[in-house]
Amino acid sequence: MLGIIVQLAISWLIIWIYEKGNLSFLGFYPTKKRILDFILFFLITAFCCSSGFFLRMYFGKEVWNRNESLTTKIALNAIWWNIKSVLFEELIFRGVLFYILIKKLGVPKAIIISSIAFGIYHWFSQEVFGQPVQMAITFLLTGIMGALYAYGYTKSFSLFIPCAIHLGWNLTQGFIFSQGPIGKGMFVLAKEQPVVNVSYLIYFTILLTPILSTWIINFLILKKRKQTVLLP
Repeated sequence: MLGIIVQLAISWLIIWIYEKGNLSFLGFYPTKKRILDFILFFLITAFCCSSGFFLRMYFGKEVWNRNESLTTKIALNAIWWNIKSVLFEELIFRGVLFYILIKKLGVPKAIIISSIAFGIYHWFSQEVFGQPVQMAITFLLTGIMGALYAYGYTKSFSLFIPCAIHLGWNLTQGFIFSQGPIGKGMFVLAKEQPVVNVSYLIYFTILLTPILSTWIINFLILKKRKQTVLLP
């Protein structure tokens, strides 16, 4: 939490130096519209992310069991960890520097730069640096998601939408299906799994459906949204 406080303090200092402004560019004030947007985009993303696991259960015959050792304290700690992680990354990649890039270069170039930086960042956060194939896959997938988060910010000039999409994805993978760095969450994969051979079509369907559906559905909804005006 201290890191986020430091981020906010640095953000305030940068924006004050840049345009004598304040942190209003982050759009943190919880209006009714922002709260409803958060719920909508969170639920859409959580469902899309879950689709990959549903496909794995159907085609790969995976079995997921409820984590019997999960306690309320562990669950709350895991949720809070994901919230802090998402907010930390959003303040870096969709925060004050992204806002200044929009002002200086315009929305399209700012989104490209932000998504590239987001992809490169995950080489290190996912510890794949030095593995060319894995680096390319990580860069592509996280870059696509970074572009979506950035687009969500540029449509609303608030972190509510990018945080909702980001948290919906991370919480579903990392906590609900225990595929993150914090250990076992709500459901855990059964120890013994049958060996199942599937076609390349099914394999890539399982692999790409979650991220592509997340990107396409959220993008189409955002595209139809009325553009929020960026004040000078």
